[in-house]
Amino acid sequence: MAIQIDLDVVMAQKKMTVTQLASAVGITMANISILKTGKARAIRFSTLEKICEVLDCQPGDILKYVPDHEEQ
Repeated sequence: MAIQIDLDVVMAQKKMTVTQLASAVGITMANISILKTGKARAIRFSTLEKICEVLDCQPGDILKYVPDHEEQ
């Protein structure tokens, strides 16, 4: 996948748990975990907006484009 999700990094920087973020954003812990592990296939802009609001970050802090040949 060419889009890498660094939600776990931003959450660690902000010292926020999955439980806290899920509660603040208004989605399930399972959905936060899916995003955090990079297994999500899509994200609603409204969800991304709320995550950025809660974590006080920009979408680019969470999402990064990595060409397939550079994936680790």
